[in-house]
Amino acid sequence: MLDPAAPQLVVNARVLLLSWLPADPDAVAAFVPAGLRPHPDRQVFLCQYEVDDESQTSGFGAYSLTYLGVSLADLDLPGADTPSGWWTHYLASSPLVRDYAAARGAPAVAGWTGVDVRRGELSTETRTADGTPLIRVRGRAGQTTHVSHSGHHRYLTARNGELLVADYPYVAEPVSPFEIESVEFLAPEHSAYPLRPGNPLTIARGFYSPRMSFAYPAQRVLDGAPTEPVPAHHVPARRARSGLPSGS
Repeated sequence: MLDPAAPQLVVNARVLLLSWLPADPDAVAAFVPAGLRPHPDRQVFLCQYEVDDESQTSGFGAYSLTYLGVSLADLDLPGADTPSGWWTHYLASSPLVRDYAAARGAPAVAGWTGVDVRRGELSTETRTADGTPLIRVRGRAGQTTHVSHSGHHRYLTARNGELLVADYPYVAEPVSPFEIESVEFLAPEHSAYPLRPGNPLTIARGFYSPRMSFAYPAQRVLDGAPTEPVPAHHVPARRARSGLPSGS
């Protein structure tokens, strides 16, 4: 097992990152533990990516991953254009990555993610460990340009009753043009279903990059974190099922 306190580096991953307004804002807010506040518009974020070769990581090897969660208020990095986030779901194909992430408080479980771009058509799919399709995204993706994006994404997790925060540095080469056409949640019985987008689909932000590099940094305990145990994977008691599953 990798030391969860040690940083890890990933280079040139194929990454789709986006956020949307949800079908059921109250169900989304119910995922956020005590001591944190959801973003005012209850944005949900999704990241799906593939790492094709072990030479692209400092220790993870090749793997695919999907993480999903709720954007937060009042914890943004200075100057950041992306809200901080609370991970609600984290599906990784690699046992090594799952063990590392779980030791850092992520709700890590087995799953598989595929990211594909052919003739300008972007398609991604996340499946659970038993092969059940969970999330599918379709869109259009152009070519990379001379423009790059860089910065930090802040994510929070919980471990042993403490809220942990880490700032993940990244450098991405996004494509242009870029457009999301549909986001489908395919398993109504899965705990991720309450995070599905509204209909019509409203994308808050996003990009696709065929070459994105990022690091898992050291973590710290969030100041003022609650002392009572915080569930790492909270499922709302009420799962509203109104509207179309795809939100598209």
